Order: sequence, then structure tokens, then C-alpha cells
Amino acid sequence: MNQPDRLAAALQRVRITARVFHAGGFCGTGAVLGERAGGHLHLLRSGRLGLESGQGQFIEVMGPAAILLPRAHRHHLTTDVDGRSEASTVDLVCADIDLGGLRNPLEHGLPDIMVVPLDQAQPLAAVLELLFGEAGGQGCGRQVVLDRLSEVAIVHVLRHAIDRADGRTGLLAGLAHPALSRALVRLHEQPSAAWTLERMADEAGMSRSVFAEVFAEVVGMTPGLYLRRWRLQLARARLDEGATLKQAAREVGYASHAALSRALSGSVS
Repeated sequence: MNQPDRLAAALQRVRITARVFHAGGFCGTGAVLGERAGGHLHLLRSGRLGLESGQGQFIEVMGPAAILLPRAHRHHLTTDVDGRSEASTVDLVCADIDLGGLRNPLEHGLPDIMVVPLDQAQPLAAVLELLFGEAGGQGCGRQVVLDRLSEVAIVHVLRHAIDRADGRTGLLAGLAHPALSRALVRLHEQPSAAWTLERMADEAGMSRSVFAEVFAEVVGMTPGLYLRRWRLQLARARLDEGATLKQAAREVGYASHAALSRALSGSVS
């Protein structure tokens, strides 16, 4: 039996957006990024960059590579690495990104900075060739194409993170787990179902106690908390789209619109 698509259900319900604000050589400003809400995507086609974070971390990146900062994180880029500037060799696309809003489980457990060398992700390399080809032209709809291709690049970075399964906690670690992924996919596909711990454990092929323990260890929260956060994120998205409180509550699994209202006005814990 084919394994279900581990990312599709989550990505279909949580909108990833990107807005390219720079395409070309290194601008040389050294501007501090990440001071506003939202993350960043930097796609380095060629050359060498240094990324310095607000916490003092310095990462040297050789192109071609993708750099994903999934949430707001102060940083700046420089071509001054080891006392040498190589600005003339840099070909770069930068975008503001949003992985679906606050408390999105997709962000939970992702590191502040993710670097993917393209020799480790060939499908991503193909996307970058399309993106830089578009960046070098002036065709109609250029900005839209750049934005959409950047969103595709983000999905490839997330796919790469699942395939690597490097031991981090969070949703991507759960989706990399052969048993937990089955339960997570069903939660994403059917958020309004009458989920119980026993039903989730059955989907994973585990006992309730083992499922609860492994889920908390791998995903970083209890199954119940994950489900509550997932439903709340979906409800917020539906309300942003114009749904009524009653409609949103019914669609994502709240017992009543009053229950959803209480969840929206408080914290999910």
C-alpha cells in the first residue's frame, strides 16, 4: 500500500505565502532583516554569503543553496567572509514569507535557520533554475511567478526536512515518523472528526499509552494539545476568509460557536 502524502493535507489547509523583494546581485546594504512578523527565504544561486543572526550565530553559505528562516528572526547577510568580499559573484533572491500565521504547528520544532545545499535536494535546484530565469526577465506577471516559485521552494525545503529526519521535535519530525505520520495525516484531513486518544492511537497502530508517550516525545506536545492548536489555526483561517463563527466551529470540530469563541479569546494550553 502506498504511503499517504505526509505534507499535502497540512499544506492544503495552511496557506504558505512568499513575496519576493529582491532578485539579482548582492545589494550591499547589510540591512537587518527579521524585525517584523514573518520569516524569510534567501535563495543563493552562486557565490558565498555570511548570515549573522541577532544571537551572534554566523553561518557561511556557499551557493547554490536555500536559506529558510521560518519565523521572524533578526539577521543580516554579508559578502565579507574571512575578510574577503565576493559580492560580484553573488546571485540572490530574497522573499518575505508566512507559513500560515501564529501558532501554526508547521512552525513548531523548525530551527530558526535552515540551510539546504542544492546538491542535497535536486528537485529544489530545478525550481531555482526556473526562478532565476524568471528573475532575469521582464515578462508579464513576473512578480507573481517569482512569488509562486518561492512558495514551491519552501515546500521543497520542508520536504527535505522530513526526508532528513534529523531528530528535531515538531510536526515535521512527527511526519517523518512511520507510525505517527499516519495519525497526523488523518488529523489534518479530518479535523472535525470526533477524535479521541484511542482513535488516534489506532491510526498509528499503537496502544494509547505508547502513542501518547511517543507523540509527546517526537512532536513536542500532547496529542490533545496538537489537535486543539490545529483546529484553532484552521478556524482562524476560515474566519479570515469570511466564514461565520458558527460555520468555522462546525467545519473544524468545535462543539459550538461558543466553544470556538472561548478558544479564540484565550490561549490554547
